[in-house]
This record gives sequence, structure tokens and C-alpha cells, in this order.
Amino acid sequence: MDKHLTSYQTDSLLQSGKRLFRNGLRYDSLAQRAQAKGFEIPLQLIVGRAEGDFVWDLQDKRYIDFQNGWATNPLGNCHPEIIEAVHAAHRRYGYHWEHPLRFELAEKLAEIMPGQQLPRFSFEVSGTEAAESAVHLALCHTRRRHIISFTSCYHGEGLGTKMISAYSSANNLYMEAWGGGVIKAPYPYSENIPADMNPQQYVDYCLWYLESHIPDFIVPAENIAGILIEPGLAEGGNWIPSVEFIQGVRRICDRHDWLMIADEVLTGLGRTGHMWSVEHYDVLPDILVVGKNLSGGIEPCAGVAARDDVLGDNPRASGGSTFAGTPAGCAAGLKTLEIYRRDNILGQARHLSELAQQRMADWAEKYAVVSEVRSLGLLMGIAFADPAAAAGEAKAANLYIARSVRNEMLKNGVWAICEMEPNVRMYPALNMDERVMLEGLDITEAAIAAVQKSGNTIGDYPALPSGVVGF
Repeated sequence: MDKHLTSYQTDSLLQSGKRLFRNGLRYDSLAQRAQAKGFEIPLQLIVGRAEGDFVWDLQDKRYIDFQNGWATNPLGNCHPEIIEAVHAAHRRYGYHWEHPLRFELAEKLAEIMPGQQLPRFSFEVSGTEAAESAVHLALCHTRRRHIISFTSCYHGEGLGTKMISAYSSANNLYMEAWGGGVIKAPYPYSENIPADMNPQQYVDYCLWYLESHIPDFIVPAENIAGILIEPGLAEGGNWIPSVEFIQGVRRICDRHDWLMIADEVLTGLGRTGHMWSVEHYDVLPDILVVGKNLSGGIEPCAGVAARDDVLGDNPRASGGSTFAGTPAGCAAGLKTLEIYRRDNILGQARHLSELAQQRMADWAEKYAVVSEVRSLGLLMGIAFADPAAAAGEAKAANLYIARSVRNEMLKNGVWAICEMEPNVRMYPALNMDERVMLEGLDITEAAIAAVQKSGNTIGDYPALPSGVVGF
């Protein structure tokens, strides 16, 4: 493919998705319905190339990358040292299951686990596989049949993780009967709190629900294996739990002899300014799920770390797959961790986080459409609300504003994430040039101001089904 394609050629490529990818047959009817309502047509992006803090589209227009490979490129795009380490592993090992890099990476991971208390590791290919493996591990270790997860949680798109997740009611439509072993508990959001509770009352309610309501009225405590929790609810909207809540979960697990499973696929390995998000809360999980940042955005590599007694002797639990712990994935992980230590990546992430929080601090007061700015380290999100929307229309209207802000950002050179929640989520590289990050936040604020002033929204106009574009 040519480095530079004309706009017409790019549009033709996008349109081909209608005959190649999922939901292609629905696009035209949905688009016509959106156009009839007067919604604007959103921009679509296919990456032509990527490097460092930027991506370029097929016309070679440059974008500041706040999407970050869905928070998978901790050191920016296409880090040359990691690429070379991967190539070297390919040249030396190709693909074989037993190779020394598996042992080396497991050793390095044991050294950096919270409190160095999770010494054993099981390799998986993706965060989805790792989350499923962690749950199976907990069930088999405890010989119990139920797991607790949370509303709006997202743990992957596998059959098992669809059952565990509660990202939205539509995400596991027609599969509801499969989720009989999963108990969904309320997550302590800071907005949309029910029954006129204040945030502290809602945290208290969520902890009461876990500690008393579930064991008393849903499933006996002795048949619950554990709680699977994201210490930073990423896909569901970058919700940041309080210290009291995460410590309360640990206390409840201890009381009922449940395992605490921390899903750190997105929040781990520096995303929140600490190596692991649980370190903000001074708790030690029993099992920790690892993915995304582990291999520097170059090769798939994920897995599960656990206490010695949980993973060291658990013959019923199975995990791994053909491509779990590949030589290339392990090489990428080893080089990524080496760069973290050498270049003080966690320190850089904390510095960028402070700058970002200062830059966004007044947005909720300054703009009527911004309901809340949430951040923990470089896990950053902006929540939107339409102050003019009627009660029954607020959910859709809020989403439309978020999508429109994201679209305005894209017009002006910043790529971020907005899916089916009324939030724009941003995941800069942990070592992003601070001038680039601040420029991206300037463009973000300008986009918010433009959408608030114009009132024009993207609405429910669909993304082309290309498999690589979206809101």
C-alpha cells in the first residue's frame, strides 16, 4: 500500500469494511437513520504509521496519540529497542514453548509484584485469557462455585469474560443464562448515584452489599471463591474507587475467606503512576492479572501472578495456550521492564500526571457540558452531561456530547477513545513529551468549548465496520 493515499482511496478502503467485517450489512440503514435526525458524520481513522507520541493516517496527517493502542503502548508507538529485542528473539527461537526467556521474565515479574507476595506466574496471550485463567484458578483453589464482579466492569470478550463482565446489558445479550456462577455487585461511582445518596453513603452501601447482602440473600459466603475487581474501572468510564472501598474489599475477602483478584490489565505496569494500581490503596491481592503494557505494545504477552499456595499446587486449574509466553512476547516484556528501570518511567508518569491534573482542574467548573474530570496517574477521563436534556433522554444526549468532543479532537489532531459511555478516555504514553501532552490537552479543551458553543453532535451515527475504526 502506498504511504500516502488520497481521501477517495481511504474512503474506498473504509467502505470495503461493509462487505468484509462484522455488522457490515447494518451500516447503511443505521447511517440513513442518523442522517435523518440531522446528526453530523464522524471522522474515521485508519493508522498509516505510528512512531513515539504520534500516529499518522493514510493521508499522512499527524495525530497526538491519547488512544495509545487502547492503553497498550507504555513507551509510545514502535519503541525501537523493543522491536529489536523481538526481532532477536524471532531470529534465535522462532516459536517454541520452552525457552529461557519465560523463566527470566517470570523472575523479573516476581520481583516487582506488590509486596513481592505473588511469586508464581502463569503466561497467557491476552488480558481476556488471563482474566478467565485467574477466575478458574480461584474456583479450583477454593473449591467454590461463585465469583463476584462489578457493574460496568470489563474483563474481556471471551465467553467466560463476557459472563463475568457487566460493561452493559447488551454486551452479553442472549448469553444471560450462562452467567449463573457470577454475582454482580454495585461499583462505587462518583456520579449517577442512586437514591440521592452522597458519594460516601454510596461507598458504604457498596461495601454493605458485598459484606452482608450477598452472603445473606444471594449465595452463602462459603460458596464464593472471590472478588474480581478493577482498581480503576477503565473501559466502563475510568472510574476511580476510593481508598476506603478497595481496603474494604480486602477486609471483606479476609473475613469470608475469599480471594481478592485484581484485574490490572489496563491499570497495571505504571498506568496510574505506581507499578500497580493496588499500591495506591496499600492492599495486597491474592491474584493479579497482567497484560497490555507488559510487552511495550509490540507483542502479545499477558498472564496471572498469584500467591505461592494458590498457584503452586492447584492441579484442577489449567491455563495457557499455544502462544502463551512466546519468545518474542517474553523478550518484549524483559526489554520493557529494563527500560522502566533505566529511564525512571514511573517517575515520568507521575510528573505527567501532575501536569495533566493541573491542566484539567477547572474544566468541570468552566464548561457546562463537563460533569466530571477523573484521573489516577495517566488513567484519564472526562465525563459529559447535557444540561438541557430531558430526564428520559439524558443518557443518549450525554453520549452524543462525548462522541462529538472526541470527533472535534480528531479533526484537530488528537486521537482519544469514546465508546458507549458518556466519557472521553485518554491514555498518553508514560514517557510522552510533556509539551506534546499539554498540546493535546489544549486541543481537548478547545474541542469541549467548540461543542458546547455549537451544540452540534455526532449522535448515533455508526462507525464504518472496518475493524480498525470507531468512536
